[in-house]
Amino acid sequence: MSHNLLKGKKGIIFGALDDKSIAWKTAQRCVQEGAEIVLTNAPVALRMGTIKQLAAECNNAPVIPADVTSSEDIEALFDQTLEHFGGGIDFILHSVGMSINVRKGIHYTENNYDFMHKAFDISAISLHRVLATAMKKDAINDWGSVVALTYIAAQRVFPDYNDMADAKALLESITRNFGYQYGVKKHVRVNTISQSPTQTTAGSGVKGFGDFISYADKMSPLGNATADQCADYTVTLFSDLTKMVTMQNLFHDGGFSFTGVSQAVLEWTGEGK
Repeated sequence: MSHNLLKGKKGIIFGALDDKSIAWKTAQRCVQEGAEIVLTNAPVALRMGTIKQLAAECNNAPVIPADVTSSEDIEALFDQTLEHFGGGIDFILHSVGMSINVRKGIHYTENNYDFMHKAFDISAISLHRVLATAMKKDAINDWGSVVALTYIAAQRVFPDYNDMADAKALLESITRNFGYQYGVKKHVRVNTISQSPTQTTAGSGVKGFGDFISYADKMSPLGNATADQCADYTVTLFSDLTKMVTMQNLFHDGGFSFTGVSQAVLEWTGEGK
């Protein structure tokens, strides 16, 4: 059901790969709520995924390739987006992350530093690059909203999350610092959503991910938040209902982040009998 929360708004969705991804679900919800969007991802991701199908569903939204580690690509993305819309945008979703160390199963203590630098560049520094370019081009309208997706491993240790945990910590720091700068300049708000572990194509690459989803579901009083529910939450942050929320890391995890232990987990491990 639509509430027209984003009627008349325009935005860019980074990172939609396939129908399992949060960015994909968010793009659909934004359009359902009245927004117009541009879709973007790395050229290799566009070849691997099915984003053209999503674009067709979203009123034939333009798909613009952009490598988030390339300033030239990001500048071209904004130039083409501003030309397409005939003016500024109102929201951005940053749903981008990748770790070669995770993909190759390299232990955290043995991480390849070239791979680590790549993870930081793609997963975190890219947000700085996007926001800096947007500010330079005055691409985001007053009271616009930027949301980046993160994970609680930025604050707590999850051994197999590897250097992605460090990347997410950097992402959250950039959110706070750029949130201040963009808030002062144009009242643009910048937040992160710390989502439950979600069965996306990217998330499935983390060792033991399936078991951890089960654990998190038992730990969370409300259970794990789904990708569709995350899309709903993101839409509220893009809307005018949250105009005074900025520089925040917002947990969307069914209560996992503030639960020490649950009865369900105790029973699951055999300690609650």
